[in-house]
Amino acid sequence: MPRNPKHPCPPRAATTQPRRADDTDLTDAQWAILQTLLPPAPGGGRPRTTDLREVLNAILYLLRTGCGWRLLPQDFPPAGTVYDSFKQGRRDGTITRIHETLRARVREASEHDPEPSAASLESPSVKTTEVGGIQGFDAGKKVKGRKRHLVVDTLGWVMAVVVTSAGVQDYHGAKPVLATIRGRCPRLKVVWADAIDEKQWLIEWVRSECGWELVIIKRSDGEKGFKLLPKRWVVERTFAWLGRSRRLSKDYEKLPETSEVMIRMAMIHIMVRRLEPTCQYCLASQKPVDEDSQAA
Repeated sequence: MPRNPKHPCPPRAATTQPRRADDTDLTDAQWAILQTLLPPAPGGGRPRTTDLREVLNAILYLLRTGCGWRLLPQDFPPAGTVYDSFKQGRRDGTITRIHETLRARVREASEHDPEPSAASLESPSVKTTEVGGIQGFDAGKKVKGRKRHLVVDTLGWVMAVVVTSAGVQDYHGAKPVLATIRGRCPRLKVVWADAIDEKQWLIEWVRSECGWELVIIKRSDGEKGFKLLPKRWVVERTFAWLGRSRRLSKDYEKLPETSEVMIRMAMIHIMVRRLEPTCQYCLASQKPVDEDSQAA
């Protein structure tokens, strides 16, 4: 679709690469952040010839466009190389470590403490495809597939994610996802949850085992349709962020662990763009002044 000439796209930050840049490509400043977080090449053997920046660009392209691994454009590294790098990053925890590091940095950049004091819990369901793996039926949402149990902080950054069958009730999936951050968030005091999580045994477990207060945010009686709820609207915005990645529109992965890492990769892209914006918007004071207005 051609752009409106009256509203041109802002200039893109510097990107030094031999091919034409895609919208999802990392800029030089963004790559400088991620490059320091990647593990060094293993010693011995043949020197590494694959450009890790192009591997990351290929993964981000796949996430945003929703294409398959074998359908990546030919100007990226071979699809097998990209997939093997992604699989290695999932297995050794590299992607998770990068995600946690960036979450602390982006919170500090927003003038907040690196660790949150409050969080929100939500569990949307998505459809699956023919690739197989675990799946179930969510009778409440009438969805056959999987359920993504997410915990986000007050800024919307994902703290924990666990993917289960859609047949798992929200309050049953709350325990494993909250257990993943137990002991890792010293400032966390309160977790906001939906009305479906209002189970006394869950509230007591969160208080006794985790040391937090599980606060239920309910909708007013008689309200129909979508409604922004106090405190918990932030987690709905996080779903909107993730919805920009077509690969996450359904669960295309065979393993739930792969689905969890895909969500973290999408958040890594969002956070690194927050630290170093891709498009350079000029300030109002820096905008060129119209000559006619000067003459007047």
